[in-house]
Amino acid sequence: MRVIDREQAQIVAGFGSTTRVNTRLHALSQVGLLRRFFLGTADGGRKALYALSRKAAQLVDVPYAGPRLHAEGTLVADFFIRHQFAINQIYCALKYGPLPPTVTFRQWATFRRPLAPEIRLIPDGYVELDTSLGILRAFLEIDLGNERVKLWKEKVRNYLHMALSRKYDGHPGESFRVIVITSTETQRRMIEKTIKASTQKIFWTTTFEAVNRSGFFSEIWHRPNTREAQPFCDLQKI
Repeated sequence: MRVIDREQAQIVAGFGSTTRVNTRLHALSQVGLLRRFFLGTADGGRKALYALSRKAAQLVDVPYAGPRLHAEGTLVADFFIRHQFAINQIYCALKYGPLPPTVTFRQWATFRRPLAPEIRLIPDGYVELDTSLGILRAFLEIDLGNERVKLWKEKVRNYLHMALSRKYDGHPGESFRVIVITSTETQRRMIEKTIKASTQKIFWTTTFEAVNRSGFFSEIWHRPNTREAQPFCDLQKI
């Protein structure tokens, strides 16, 4: 997750007590396994954030990532943090949140390099879910309003290339969908229009407002070839 706050740590660890999660985060920071820093809030306060230290990354054998900021430092505003927290929200919902009765979480993957040498594409995440009809595979794209039409045209072209070649990151022959979650309905419509110019398939779009209001698996997903929003787990509509 690269960087988390107390609330996300509580979800992942399964703690029911705020005091318990505060105590654990403080202890891990004190022994040098977590880096604690702060993000300025709109009301002039500060929100504590946490990332693995270099020592912890080596201990659990994962890449050293997260903001390059000295411990106890304060960020005024940071797009990386906003973007990562949006990814974390979807990760937590799928791995730790309630799922439909016929769905179970299978795996999540993150990427730090392009999916294939000939494709300059690094998705925000990848999830596999077991459903009653088989495995549902999906790449995640988060758009907080900063990505323009030109970039989305390139993304659509690259995803279509992968879908047609049926090969990505060493996984040949597997169908997938691309889930796009945006910060506003206006941005979602722009992206959908760009997608529609190239394909009617694989892309599913929605907004964070819809996810927060109705839940990830509700009828909030839009397809380029349909008028009505649809639920997520319909394997007959890749």
